Amino acid sequence: MDRTYDINAFCEDCREMNVTLSAEQLAQFQRYYECLTQWNAFMNLTAVTDYGEVLKKHFLDSLALAKAADLKKVRRLIDIGTGAGFPGIPIKIAFPQMEVVLLDSLGKRVKFLDHVISELQLSQITAIHGRAEEFAKSNDYRERFDLAVSRAVANLSTLCEYCIPYTKLHGAFISYKSGKIEEELQAAQNAIAALGGKTENICKFSLKDVGERSLVVIRKTRATPKKYPRKAGTPSREPLS
Repeated sequence: MDRTYDINAFCEDCREMNVTLSAEQLAQFQRYYECLTQWNAFMNLTAVTDYGEVLKKHFLDSLALAKAADLKKVRRLIDIGTGAGFPGIPIKIAFPQMEVVLLDSLGKRVKFLDHVISELQLSQITAIHGRAEEFAKSNDYRERFDLAVSRAVANLSTLCEYCIPYTKLHGAFISYKSGKIEEELQAAQNAIAALGGKTENICKFSLKDVGERSLVVIRKTRATPKKYPRKAGTPSREPLS
């Protein structure tokens, strides 16, 4: 555990990813950390609570999305299965021009997200409570986003069925994965094609004290058939193959 890692080191690591943070943005990250640890005392948000580890394993890892996409050009982003707000809230802090939707299936986590949004005085960001399969059927959300992202722990086929329906034509879904992704990606190719996507890129990188990471970029090349996603629970029980 590296307790010497501080906000200045975090700021420098961000600059290496072409993410420049102002004093106000750094203060928002500090307050976010405080909210996270305060609420984590009475609800399970994260197993990682050490200051330096949160900066690296949650905040910096979330912002690594900038390695795979030009986030200054993204107008609307949805974070599926956001949990404690990763990667959506760090991305919103760093790129305030973006409109962000955070989706999570657990109501108490959404209450935490609402608290963070209020505490950080963030605008054009909304936390919604529900299942990805259900909101993807709504005209307000289906194919409305330039970018869908997820750090959720699930196989890629399942994540694609959750996320690709939300992206606009020519938009993208980017999945955060560990370093070894080839076998999982190969197994997901039929699902990706069925959902209207095409694998565009795998951005591989290493984060110190975090490990090897991969950002899988899937471009939306045609509209997702209306039958997807299937009813709630099916994508995780029976991934497309």
